[in-house]
Amino acid sequence: MADETHDFDAWYGEHHRALVASMRVLCHDDAVAEDIAAEAFVRALERWPRVQEMESPVGWLHRVALNLVRRRARRAALHDRLLARTAPIVTNVDPPAGEAWLLVSTLPERQRTAVVLRHVARLTEAEIAEAMGVGRSTVSSTLRDAHRSLRKQITSSDLELDHA
Repeated sequence: MADETHDFDAWYGEHHRALVASMRVLCHDDAVAEDIAAEAFVRALERWPRVQEMESPVGWLHRVALNLVRRRARRAALHDRLLARTAPIVTNVDPPAGEAWLLVSTLPERQRTAVVLRHVARLTEAEIAEAMGVGRSTVSSTLRDAHRSLRKQITSSDLELDHA
């Protein structure tokens, strides 16, 4: 195994720079090129006994990298199409809605996540349960607790304003 690792290390050192350079030209993004090259080399290392016996291990490495570029491009295109179908995301919400979301940001992470998935993403409790990896009853009680906490915060804010 130590001999195989040494062979891989030498092969990596010999071909890493060229793969990254190729991916930079294709992707026009240094970070993406580095990520793709790293992933391609990880896949090569995982299969090194088989890869090193191939007629063209470097050709295989580049094919893997090109497939990763294509997959990334398909995902980006899908993401763009999905975004085009949805309403624009409002990140700067004026009061009173903006103030309500400030209150949501004070909730514990699980409650905050459930509230956002329910009221922003408009997921059902079953969909939220799937997304969060919990049971539907957990989502229901989490939302109930979050709504109760928000109600208390809003009520106490209103009382403070009345007494001011």
